[in-house]
Amino acid sequence: MTAARGDLLELTPEALTALANAGFVKRAQKDVAAGLLPLLETADDGTVSARFDDGVRTSLPPGRTLRDAQCSCPASGMCRHRVMLVLAYQAQAASAAPAPSATPAEDEVDASAAGGEWSPSHFDNAALAASFAPSVIEQAQRLAAARPVVAVQAWRSASAPPIARLPMCSVRFFSRSSLVHARCDCKQGSGCAHVVVALWAFRQAGPLAAGSPERMVEVRAPAAGDAAGDGHRPAALMQGEAARALQAQLEALSLSLWLDGSSQPLMALAARFEAAREQARALGWRWVEDGIDELWLLLQAQQARSSRFDPRRLLHVMAELWARLRAAAHADSAAGPPPLPASQILGVGVKGEVALDHLRLVSLGAELWSDESGEGASVMLADPDTQAVTVLERQWSRADDATAGGTPANLLGRRVAGFPLRQLASGQVITKTATRRANGQIDIAPGARQTGVMPLSPKSWDDLVAPLKQPSVQALVAHLRETPPDFVRPRQAASGAAAGASGQLHVAAFEHMAVLASHWDAAAQVLHARLGRAADDTEAAAPADEVPPLHLALPHRAAAPGAVDALARALAGEWGALRAVAGSVRLQDGEPVMQPTALLTAQRAVVLQAEAPAPQPLPLQGEHEAPPALNALATDTLDLLALWLRQGLRHQGGGAASRAETQAAQLERAGLARSARLLRGVLGQLRAAQRGALVSQLALLSLWMQGVGQ
Repeated sequence: MTAARGDLLELTPEALTALANAGFVKRAQKDVAAGLLPLLETADDGTVSARFDDGVRTSLPPGRTLRDAQCSCPASGMCRHRVMLVLAYQAQAASAAPAPSATPAEDEVDASAAGGEWSPSHFDNAALAASFAPSVIEQAQRLAAARPVVAVQAWRSASAPPIARLPMCSVRFFSRSSLVHARCDCKQGSGCAHVVVALWAFRQAGPLAAGSPERMVEVRAPAAGDAAGDGHRPAALMQGEAARALQAQLEALSLSLWLDGSSQPLMALAARFEAAREQARALGWRWVEDGIDELWLLLQAQQARSSRFDPRRLLHVMAELWARLRAAAHADSAAGPPPLPASQILGVGVKGEVALDHLRLVSLGAELWSDESGEGASVMLADPDTQAVTVLERQWSRADDATAGGTPANLLGRRVAGFPLRQLASGQVITKTATRRANGQIDIAPGARQTGVMPLSPKSWDDLVAPLKQPSVQALVAHLRETPPDFVRPRQAASGAAAGASGQLHVAAFEHMAVLASHWDAAAQVLHARLGRAADDTEAAAPADEVPPLHLALPHRAAAPGAVDALARALAGEWGALRAVAGSVRLQDGEPVMQPTALLTAQRAVVLQAEAPAPQPLPLQGEHEAPPALNALATDTLDLLALWLRQGLRHQGGGAASRAETQAAQLERAGLARSARLLRGVLGQLRAAQRGALVSQLALLSLWMQGVGQ
């Protein structure tokens, strides 16, 4: 008797969608429901063959994925017959199985359908050798030699299998009995070296409870006869001569910016930035290199008077670069295994870009910018399969418009990947021509029949899950509090894509979402709103006074004149009740503050900066709401530091020292004695013409004030 193909029985509709595409799966499911099943045959070697009424024959041997199945239909690649073979085989097995004596609970059905929780770590070296060619395993060993850090997420349910997030791609394990059905989102799709590295990461992670948080693993290539990996501690990354030279160079560059200001001519800084960038690239410190790049772009944006420039973001990146190097040095010198390895903090082993397989991306909004010489846009896109957030960036020069003759093009009408920017920013992208960089930047090449765009709908974000989409304000706050600081996490373009934002991109979607209050701050040119549960919501998880509201704060920007009006119209209920809102979120005095980029309502999706201007009456603020004292003090201190960084400490007059002394006294009275000492230490070094600890003191003070503000 031929044994059952357990690997085919384990493939859920979600797995088939990832291995094929949603269209083929939906059509096959309809055929199965209608009883239009092919004739199945299972050979002694386990090969399953299907004969369809139209004469098409499809066969899938053991150890082969859907792409490797043989089909006589005219399709050059994936086809519906391959998906239909799997679903028909599952239907046949279900009809042959004895009926259960009782109806189990829903969670029991979910667990029993795939045999309960499991981990890819149970695949041994024999299974690895049987599933991958020796050349693939050798390539995986070369990848693992750089000791990349991989985030592994345990099995959660039959529809949420184990997943490993590598620096450049994500791998999902859909079958507990076969490695060939593991799906990577790189161009190869399956059978690649990334799957092998992901498997080693699960082995080295050890036991993982179902539903447990992600665990970070520094992958080590296994030695001969070793199932997990060598136990040798990696060489210190921060002790070499080149590493010390780069740290000294960045310290000197930061000191120059603090002393002479970010407004100084960039010609004097260009060569120093390029040298630091080249040194970081030579060391393989990808996140340090990326931080240097962003710092340089911010300086250029300031010089060009671009809407991309934000003094707080400049201060944030300066402090982050300093802290990232100190955190890596601390991890390097730790006696035992550090919570986060230095290689993850620095971005060692994160290289180049990877071509992606067929994927669907849903827009989470866009940010437009303009300056004297050009304009551009950043479109935030989420992958519902892997929950990864990517950013598509484009910029255009006004000089090119003048050279081409005629009037400058409308920004939202400019074409990206063959489509108008407005359509891309407000759509769902299905493409086969995407490549992704380490920091989440994505590029989509134009190609006939390779990319399509559908409009966003009120249900476009339904497939997003935590941590990207949070089901309540309480869950969002808890997640933000548990998230490690920016200077130890991988740098992501989405975190800084929103102008003036230094938070994390998230989607908030909770039932009975209601607008509690809204007003227009005419002085600051910011529209404020607070969202929470409706007053008659009896299912609220906590009393109203214990549930923090979600504070929306959207500043007016000349590059997107219709954004504020579009938000006001959505808050007024013009397109029905709110269902979800996306944007960059940060904590301010324990309250989540979001700069929104897009909203879903009952009737439509609203991408704020892609909306056409439509004047809307805005309620003015009736009474001034004073911020909490500590928050206001932290904000004032950060504003002082941002002013110093912009103008330069050398160029401060006598009033600057007096203001700083007053600020230090206020910090001391508020119980922030260490912050007060740091601020006075900066003044003391300036008076004594000493520079030794200036950069460290300013970076620490900036980080502490950011923490106090949260």
